[in-house]
Amino acid sequence: MRNPDLDLAAVGRNPLAQDLSRQDPPQDDAARFAAIARRDRSADGHFVYAVRTTGVYCRPSCAARPARPENVSFHPTCAAAEAAGFRACRRCRPNEASLAERQAASVARACRRIEAAETPPALAALAAEAGLSPYHFHRVFKQVTGVTPRAYAAARRATRVAEGLRQAGTVTEAIYEAGYSAASRFYAASTARLGMTPTAYRRGGEGTAIRFAVGACSLGHVLVAATASGVCAILLGDDPETLVRDVQDRFPKAVLTGGDRDFEAVVAQAVGLVEAPGSASTLPLDIGGTAFQQRVWQALRAIPPGRTATYAEVAQAIGAPSAARAVALACGANAIAVAIPCHRVVRQDGSLSGYRWGVARKRALLDREREAADRS
Repeated sequence: MRNPDLDLAAVGRNPLAQDLSRQDPPQDDAARFAAIARRDRSADGHFVYAVRTTGVYCRPSCAARPARPENVSFHPTCAAAEAAGFRACRRCRPNEASLAERQAASVARACRRIEAAETPPALAALAAEAGLSPYHFHRVFKQVTGVTPRAYAAARRATRVAEGLRQAGTVTEAIYEAGYSAASRFYAASTARLGMTPTAYRRGGEGTAIRFAVGACSLGHVLVAATASGVCAILLGDDPETLVRDVQDRFPKAVLTGGDRDFEAVVAQAVGLVEAPGSASTLPLDIGGTAFQQRVWQALRAIPPGRTATYAEVAQAIGAPSAARAVALACGANAIAVAIPCHRVVRQDGSLSGYRWGVARKRALLDREREAADRS
């Protein structure tokens, strides 16, 4: 299910689809000089460089004119550079918070204001508080969060509706309490945000038809569930009853029916993905989620089979380099195993963790993909 606020084409151009080689901190002088030459912001914080002829030390990303290599020395910290007699550059200010950190702080403040406001604040007002022009603030906000201020506000209001629908007296009451000026504005995008109509969501999925079936696979059992829009869940586990309860608890009043003979083909495709996780899939997906989650999940599908990416690399790929933690949360919220390959995301040090269906299954899926890649 496509979110109207989401530019999937932009995600399709992310660098994960082309090069997923790990960008480790520069380990030698040649790598450090290369980082300085390309003004690599990812190297900031790993070292500073000093120029003997000026007595100044800088970040690797400093926009200053490159110095002659014989005049450059490297230092692990600002304190080490100052102990060696150098002073901080006034241009890049290496002894202060980085530009990316300052921008992230400004965006965080804007997010808090959006979340607290009854109606979405104007872009001009948010930009003024950040000390930026509306155009620059809009660009920075999207770079940090992965979505526009408008999309973020829309997602927050939709979340309020989703929470309020279970408590409010009426659907209309929940919509207005969430900050929508007109009910029509919410209904225009309600199915994309909730996966069903607001009334059905409020009633625990009442009236929504969800077919499901459990099949056996080499990693235990797999439950596949689908709405009319596509597969909404592929769950892995050891106990079939636990998997069924997972779906029932989410939408206790949905019309849950066992899969018929036609649905067996869908289950077979899902099992095939588990057995050969690097194979192509034609399963239609009903992924739901927020605009940010959809950007993350689309980026995961761009990671080639047999390869891995860190949370930070995925954040960089969707244009939100400081949102690694939010990427991790989006991976954890993914309910469509293998088809949306969150098993291909690892920690910065390459270790496996954070897989909702168990680290052992994550390792098995990756091993199968690598073996298939080695044979091809």
